[in-house]
Amino acid sequence: MVFASPIFLFFFLPLTLAAYFSVPRGARNAVLLVASLVFYAWGEAPYVALVLGSVAFNYALGAAIGRTPPGAARKRRLAAAITGNLALLAVFKYTNFAVANVNALAPILAITPLAVATIPLPLGISFFTFHAISYVVDVYKGNAQAERNLPRFALYILLFPQLIAGPIIRWRDIATQLPARDTRYADFAYGVRRFVLGLGKKVLIANTLGHTADQVFALPAAELTTPLAWLGVVCYTLQIYFDFSGYSDMAIGLMRMFGFRILENFNYPYISRSIREFWRRWHISLSNWFRDYLYIPMGGNRRGERRAYANLVLVFLLCGLWHGASWPFVLWGVWHGAFLVAERAGLDRVLGRSGPIAHAYALAAVMGGWVLFRCETLTQALGWYAALAGHAAGSAARRPVEEFLNLHVLVTIVVAIVFATPLARRIGTWRDAIAGRPGFAAAWALTADVAWTGAVFALSASFLAAGTYNPFIYFRF
Repeated sequence: MVFASPIFLFFFLPLTLAAYFSVPRGARNAVLLVASLVFYAWGEAPYVALVLGSVAFNYALGAAIGRTPPGAARKRRLAAAITGNLALLAVFKYTNFAVANVNALAPILAITPLAVATIPLPLGISFFTFHAISYVVDVYKGNAQAERNLPRFALYILLFPQLIAGPIIRWRDIATQLPARDTRYADFAYGVRRFVLGLGKKVLIANTLGHTADQVFALPAAELTTPLAWLGVVCYTLQIYFDFSGYSDMAIGLMRMFGFRILENFNYPYISRSIREFWRRWHISLSNWFRDYLYIPMGGNRRGERRAYANLVLVFLLCGLWHGASWPFVLWGVWHGAFLVAERAGLDRVLGRSGPIAHAYALAAVMGGWVLFRCETLTQALGWYAALAGHAAGSAARRPVEEFLNLHVLVTIVVAIVFATPLARRIGTWRDAIAGRPGFAAAWALTADVAWTGAVFALSASFLAAGTYNPFIYFRF
């Protein structure tokens, strides 16, 4: 069960909201906790025990760290907590990858290939594991107090709006909101609008462009042409932004409906003029997590330029591996790390003299990285780079671009490009300014807002009801 599904929109969410607001305030956390367990069990029932085990493990270690004075014992307990969380990731996310690579080298090493059953990947394991690690580290550093209330801590880890697709919410950012919170009408209305915005971004834009991208990326190398390669990359570039940011919008909206306020996760990353700026705007909660819990503890830039360069590449290599257990993901991380090193070494100063050139550079670097992110194998990625550079093996007569680029896709691309810029935020600012005025203008703004929200929801729901293409691309995370 995912947000962009009829069963969530018309069954799970209405029942959860009704139950939440019909019980006394003191029982609302219990409603959310039960709802979150049902949400996860709906599609991942075999792993409910796993996620509950993670909750119990980190609750116990967090409490132990919190009551242990600074010293070797406290460090050992932190090490145990981090090791346990990383071991969970290693077993469920990277065992298959490791076995495949060992078996690929088996003939060279003259060893017997490993016979290990394929281990399914539990949904959301990367997100709830990173939540847990940030919690125990913050308790160790004294940036947060260990939670004594087990159900409250379980709710932090299991809250269904962020359980399987993020954003990564730090304990210290939400701890004071968990015991009690109020949901005002304005907050609830904002949450509904924000959720519907994300739903529209996912269903109307990301799914439409994702279907085209999947069709093009599925072409054999012999049929790929340069125009088709560029169409596929453009569609995927827009798909992944509107899918990821759409899910973040839905999560932020859902959290606001239940009285929680969490930080933004995307800030128009495609207007960036450097890769450094891109990572300040893209999946902000993840990039901040890697900065605070990996890059800075490794020394950051405090031990000289060479060490800083090595730290950047290593951090982004691990960031790529976090996204998926495959070599293209690893190289995608190294790709971004290499550009960050180049910018730190002076490239950003050269590019900073020209806004348009800097923007073109950043966008080209990001799109080039998305090729690695999307391709299943390195061979496929190399073929795509060749096609993008004009060395395609396919024939435009056999595979014309018009086969994939119809009017619906073209209009969606144009709309996506517009809404990938701050223009949408400016429209919202104008609307808020009008709504704040007394009289007819405010009533008109409110009516237009309700009509727009209702239209986006109705159109999204009709697309879902029609069974249109609706992938869940977080399954590898």
